[in-house]
Amino acid sequence: MGSGLSRDQDSQQNQELRNASPQRHHNDAAVLNEEPRKIMPQSSKSTETNKTTEATKVLRFPHNYEEILKEADSSVDRSSMDKLYDQLYAGVFLNQKRKKYWVDKKSNSNCFMLYARDLLITWAENNRFWHWPLVQELSDVLLPAAELLDVCWLEIHGRFNTVRLSPGLIYEVVFIVMLKDPAYGWENPVNLRLILPDGSRQGHTENMVEKPREKWIEIPAGELMTSADQKNGEIEFSLYEYEGGNWKRGLVIKGAVLRPKA
Repeated sequence: MGSGLSRDQDSQQNQELRNASPQRHHNDAAVLNEEPRKIMPQSSKSTETNKTTEATKVLRFPHNYEEILKEADSSVDRSSMDKLYDQLYAGVFLNQKRKKYWVDKKSNSNCFMLYARDLLITWAENNRFWHWPLVQELSDVLLPAAELLDVCWLEIHGRFNTVRLSPGLIYEVVFIVMLKDPAYGWENPVNLRLILPDGSRQGHTENMVEKPREKWIEIPAGELMTSADQKNGEIEFSLYEYEGGNWKRGLVIKGAVLRPKA
């Protein structure tokens, strides 16, 4: 009798299991179907967060830019990072257009142009030796350049405080010049020199006879490595030739550029 009751109970339990199994499978499928809907928003949110983080990294503020912009010739729109960077990429004139400051888009680093009026040029204010024509810098901006009329003593110097340069980079200092046609007196090479804040010097010569005429060219003065904790320190860069004794004519000085080396 006990044995008969046990078989009936087993049969009932098996029937219940058969009836319950489809329901469990149905519920499992529902859960699987719901899981992607729960996960997808989280994945999308994570992607947006990553994009925001990447954008923040790319658009970090340039080194010492607030101090630099105190010398801007016109107000700079800082209402958003996009507007600020549009202006910094294009360049901002400083000190009555004696300098120009811009940010290199690739490296997010500071670059500067010191125009001819910001350089120290021997006899520059004597119109017998130097002339100051206007040259085009931008489509609507004309700036004075220094054109050599006739001198035997060529001497040009520039100075710059390295605290404005972005830290941890190799910078190059380059003169932007043009040789007109005709130009004469350039049989002797010109000297280039860079004096670093610690007093160390770099120097070399450039043969101007071999340079192209009637186009802007770059004459490198030297290179420097900026430190990670960039501090006040002045560099001096020079272009000069006065030992040969030749009277020279036809050199136009636009300025000097300080920029990270590519």
